Amino acid sequence: MKQLFVFLTGMALLASCSNKIPHARYDIIPLPVQLIEKEGEFVLKNGLPLYVSSENEELRGVAEMFAGQIRTASGIRLDIQNLNAGDIPEKGIIFQSKNDSALGTEGYSLMVDKEQVLVLANTAKGFFYAVQTLFQLLPPEIYSTKKESANWTMACVEITDSPRLPYRGMHLDVCRYIFPVEFIKKYIDLMAIHKLNRFHWHLTDDQGWRIEIKQYPQLQETAAWRDGTWVGHYGDKTVGYDTIRYGGYYTQEEIKEVIAYAASRYIEVIPEIEMPGHATAALAAYSWLGCKKDTAYTVAGTWGVFDDVFCTTNEVFNFLENVLTEVMELFPSEYIHIGGDECPKARWKKCPHCQAMIKQYKLKDEHGLQSYFIQRIEKFVNAQGKKIIGWDEILEGGLAPNATVMSWRGEKGGIESAMQGHDVIMTPTSYLYFDYYQSDNKEAEPLAIGGFVSLEKVYSFNPVPEILPLDKQAYIIGVQANLWTEYIPDAAQAEYMAFPRASALSEIAWTSNNSKNFTAFLQRLQTQFKRFDYIGVNYAKHNKCNLTGL
Repeated sequence: MKQLFVFLTGMALLASCSNKIPHARYDIIPLPVQLIEKEGEFVLKNGLPLYVSSENEELRGVAEMFAGQIRTASGIRLDIQNLNAGDIPEKGIIFQSKNDSALGTEGYSLMVDKEQVLVLANTAKGFFYAVQTLFQLLPPEIYSTKKESANWTMACVEITDSPRLPYRGMHLDVCRYIFPVEFIKKYIDLMAIHKLNRFHWHLTDDQGWRIEIKQYPQLQETAAWRDGTWVGHYGDKTVGYDTIRYGGYYTQEEIKEVIAYAASRYIEVIPEIEMPGHATAALAAYSWLGCKKDTAYTVAGTWGVFDDVFCTTNEVFNFLENVLTEVMELFPSEYIHIGGDECPKARWKKCPHCQAMIKQYKLKDEHGLQSYFIQRIEKFVNAQGKKIIGWDEILEGGLAPNATVMSWRGEKGGIESAMQGHDVIMTPTSYLYFDYYQSDNKEAEPLAIGGFVSLEKVYSFNPVPEILPLDKQAYIIGVQANLWTEYIPDAAQAEYMAFPRASALSEIAWTSNNSKNFTAFLQRLQTQFKRFDYIGVNYAKHNKCNLTGL
């Protein structure tokens, strides 16, 4: 019986690692819209010309990045040359600008034959995504940081490609645990490889304020530090706190450095400044921000939801507007995320000022006060030429007129928002919370907040609910996975929780739902694992096929 079990297990692994769909020569993630296989290979060699449309300086930067990585990994030097309008050389690699509305701003087409690689796109961003595909047509050693010996060829192919959704995001919480700038850059690099284009940077919360605000120095000196951290799972009340002071923050210069780095990889960095809840750290710096003015607030050392939130005085709104002004001066992003989630109303119910405001503005209740709070902040942000994003609690009491909703408590909030004509980013806990366990064998996993989101579960998610009428589906503008870090104290564990689930995310964001196939994705993922090995990613290996001994 044991031998039969081993045999069947081996057959299952072989099936999941089969090379049927797509062909092993094309292990591309996310899967392109159209891929036509061709016989033969294109060979890279020293001095090979790389022609670039001469009128496009930004495109030249993409070409130099492409040639630089090839040189680093293989030692092969490409000769970058200007491509004059109307010229298409018969040999070499050609990056030619095109005006094709079908490709949009992020699409591209590429044709690889034995003599020529021809890449066409409307924008430098489209060429950047084409380059990510070209790298995946090369051996996994292309991601090495030192010269490798490999068969430096690309399989001949024709690809036409563009994304399903315009917003393709990954989130990182740095409030519970802060991560070095170098890791943030690595996280961005891994996003770029997967053609993800929004980095949602969660910068303020109860457990720490992580962004320098020069007008309010106590946010750095007090709000960025906690005196201890809860040991073990916060549901276990038998343990207690350690006594290690923990914290830190990113200077504005570091913020600028990250933003510029992300922009060079066509990733927009979206800051999140939490309000009106998750404000304990800010209240610890300036007690007048809370409803209980005479309270000595402290930065939280455990996780959860806390009653102490921003009060609704004009003084508080002035503070938040001043903070957001500095934030918006730093971040060129279209969006500012203002949180809006998990805001208890206990303090507002007992606060004379908050109750007076409810009466003054004829609000129904404290939920109406939250809606007033969000709408007031939105008006300020809109006046600076930006848009707000909020978690789906911003629906409570009435949605701000121009707000984009992140639907995290399932899909219901997203569906409701889309029906009202608001843009929606889908990020439900049951599919896209990467702080959840990724194996049902929790004893074999690092401590996590709970839940279970397997790779297959992530891959199965369709961000555009079929229940939505066709004329409302366009309001689903994107999808995002969230990495909250209550139980992720270092970069290695962050990588373990994010990858390869982020590979599945990239495919549900880029590839049409009808084209997805989990078995074929697993096969392509085996090559992605090899790429991760060269990059040095501490990825989870639950779905790595190892047929040795079967």
